[in-house]
Amino acid sequence: MSEPTKQPPFIYDIVGSFLRPASLKQARADFAEGKISKDELTKAEDEAIADLVAKEKAAGLRAVTDGEFRRAMWHLDFLAALDGVEEIDAKAWSVEFKGPKPKGAQLRFTGKVDFCKDHPFLEHYRRLRDIAGDYPTKLTIPSPSMLHLIPCVRGKQTYQPIERYQDESALFHDIAIAYQHAIKAFYDEGCRYLQFDDTAWGEFCDQSKREAYAAQDIDLDKVAQDYVDMINLALEAKPADMTITTHICRGNFRSTWFSSGGYEPVAKTLFGANYDGFFLEYDSDRAGDFEPLRYAKNRVVVLGLVTSKFPELEDEDAVIARIHEAQRYVPLDQLRLSTQCGFSSTEEGNVLTEDEQWAKIALVKRIAERVWK
Repeated sequence: MSEPTKQPPFIYDIVGSFLRPASLKQARADFAEGKISKDELTKAEDEAIADLVAKEKAAGLRAVTDGEFRRAMWHLDFLAALDGVEEIDAKAWSVEFKGPKPKGAQLRFTGKVDFCKDHPFLEHYRRLRDIAGDYPTKLTIPSPSMLHLIPCVRGKQTYQPIERYQDESALFHDIAIAYQHAIKAFYDEGCRYLQFDDTAWGEFCDQSKREAYAAQDIDLDKVAQDYVDMINLALEAKPADMTITTHICRGNFRSTWFSSGGYEPVAKTLFGANYDGFFLEYDSDRAGDFEPLRYAKNRVVVLGLVTSKFPELEDEDAVIARIHEAQRYVPLDQLRLSTQCGFSSTEEGNVLTEDEQWAKIALVKRIAERVWK
């Protein structure tokens, strides 16, 4: 197999989050109740992440993550810590999950958006780097599009732009520059594999949501192009020896989901984003077929054919058949394999055990090694 498969994204890869161990959940609960100090919580997080990293290495993963163990949610923790952004309570979540619901939350702008030098995720990364030693690391953060999507699209009915952002193009520009600063800051700390997680595109695939947004006079095709332009401006800061990928998701809270539909409505626009790889959910019929991959051209596509939502193991031969089906649109040396999402997009986690989680990782590795010999 060609040399590029030795670079991230790897032939068998992971999205990023892992189930939180009971000890960490207890420590976070104790901290919330004032029973332990911040330093004691950090120590518990460090210990849990060190154990996770050891397991990731033992599983043969070629880059390790911190499992997102220091955050409550995959996106809000990062976004609310940016300059000019704050999290506020809301009566309900901004999208409707098909099952258990996360606690309502919303974002609002309070000033110029930027990535601050004391952003807590910098310390998160430093600690992962120190725990991993010389082993390659991967960091996951929400995509720039999420910072616009949550308050301005999902929250359009209540969104009130501050004076600086009366012209929305100023908001898109500031978000892109904030992410340029983030990319440079993480790079300076040693990060060479960064991922932007994004539920906007999965939502834009859903016909019912497209109709609902159209009823609010939201032109999703324009929003999608604005997002790609914003992302590409952000990615102009990427050094040549850094890999930045994206992960597209349709919801993963407690093994539930909030959108469905194939990639056709967004694929042509989406693949205009200058990412080094696209992690695409393909574990159920809700993701549609592979035909939209015809727009991928020279892009690397990571097929999320193994679900992280449920413990049952997929049939290896059936997954391999689907990889070969995807080859109709994308050459094999541009394809990779992963689970469709992480195992714990929020601290609650999906409905499977840690052993079942690692069995999924092992399955992905076995299949990949059979395909990319």
